[in-house]
Amino acid sequence: MKVLACDGIHEDGLAMFRDAGWDVAVSEPIKDPGALARALDGVDALLVRSATAIGADALAQATALRVIGRAGAGVDTIDVDAATARGIAVMNAPDGNTLAAAEHALSLLFALARHVPRADAGMKAGQWPKAGLTGFELEGKKLGVVGLGRIGGTVARKARALGMDVAAYDPFLPPSAAAHGSVPLKPLEELLAWADVVTLHVPRTKETTHLLNASTLALMKRGAYLVNAARGGLVDEAALLDALDSGQLAGAALDTFATEPLPADSALRAHPQLVLTPHLGASTGEAQQAVSTILARQVLDYFATGAVAGCVNLPPLTAEAAREVGPWMPLMSALGKLAARLLPAPVRLHITYAGRSESLDPRPLTRLLVASLLGGVSTRVTPVNALQEAAARGLVVAETVGGDGDGFDRLLKLRIEDEQGAVRELEATLHRGPRVVRLDGVEIEFDPQSHLLLMRNADRPGIIGLVGSHLGAAGINIVNFSLGAKGDGEALAAITVDRAVPDAQLVALRGIAGVLSLEAL
Repeated sequence: MKVLACDGIHEDGLAMFRDAGWDVAVSEPIKDPGALARALDGVDALLVRSATAIGADALAQATALRVIGRAGAGVDTIDVDAATARGIAVMNAPDGNTLAAAEHALSLLFALARHVPRADAGMKAGQWPKAGLTGFELEGKKLGVVGLGRIGGTVARKARALGMDVAAYDPFLPPSAAAHGSVPLKPLEELLAWADVVTLHVPRTKETTHLLNASTLALMKRGAYLVNAARGGLVDEAALLDALDSGQLAGAALDTFATEPLPADSALRAHPQLVLTPHLGASTGEAQQAVSTILARQVLDYFATGAVAGCVNLPPLTAEAAREVGPWMPLMSALGKLAARLLPAPVRLHITYAGRSESLDPRPLTRLLVASLLGGVSTRVTPVNALQEAAARGLVVAETVGGDGDGFDRLLKLRIEDEQGAVRELEATLHRGPRVVRLDGVEIEFDPQSHLLLMRNADRPGIIGLVGSHLGAAGINIVNFSLGAKGDGEALAAITVDRAVPDAQLVALRGIAGVLSLEAL
């Protein structure tokens, strides 16, 4: 396995990959999409911070890439839709830099309140710049927190300890959460009009881009202050400059920008009422160590056990849950491939997880089975994009959890149907090893992971002996032979053999009198 780490990933996380036997490559930020595409050749996992942007072009030929890891929270520099379409998991480590980001937002607030940057610059220029730098005290001021997640919640808690009056708006919390964390929630318009200082702590999405624009900035209290230590693009920078020039805002502090690095000729740099820092929110030694090790553990667990944590395009799956579903995973892959051979172009798939199911999370198993079912058509179908691929191909996937296990602790039932109405059914279990126990209602047992011949034959004496003799003469050993009568003068046989049967032998077997059909699976 190979991991490529860009953007200065902390050594503690990289050491975990080396200890696990991975090949670790380290790179400076890669800005050019073509160069990034070349660098991803043969790479299984890519780790970045915020400097390397990962677009669809760079991912198009990354055939080995299975995981992109963001050492931090925001994934706006990653084309998550393109990664999902390619079957690539996108992970982040949002908890590792919570304290660092929250403290930096507060440091910007203090810098605004006491004009620290201008005072420092004047002193170093040989001045005594006391006149005109009268500040304000934070105690008693009203702080409006936009986004009450991990970082916003931490800012709110620390600001209250400073004696500030705190309220919040969160687009991802329902109105019923009005007392969330003892911080009152207000509608955005009401919060902006109420606050002396507004601080932003939401991700950048289509909905939050330019959340603060000319219209919403005009709603703020005249002479208020703004802090953005979250993501670039949340604030319309041109509108912000207008608000500062007009006196609508008395000052603002920005740690993130729509374009990073901030262009040398940006008008933001010259504005005296702006405090600017170069995206330092997570730049503490403690935070970088934490996010690197959290991310490394998530990636290693994903490859080792299928556990999914911190993944933005897969449902979460704890290590404990992964151990529960882990034994089923090889069986699901095998059943998907078998189902594809039995019915090559299904339009409906129904999976029933029967028997004891209270501790089983079926979502990763369903995704894995669908990926295996569709993988014969496209090698880029993985559990990440399996359901999207199914929908794109017109395959309707449904699942049922619970029901009679027919004497088994757990019994998996598959029903697939094609456009012409043809139906195939499989039932499988892990009892005494992974095995199919029923096919199309007929009780026959076989391991779907083995070399298998599936035969439909006339239910009369002598046919099985002829098949066995033919295979023996070809030097092919029968490992297991399971036969079930259909009750209509026909029988089904699952013949497990020790190696693949050559095409010439398959033709000869199909020519035996009484053999109605024979498939090598």
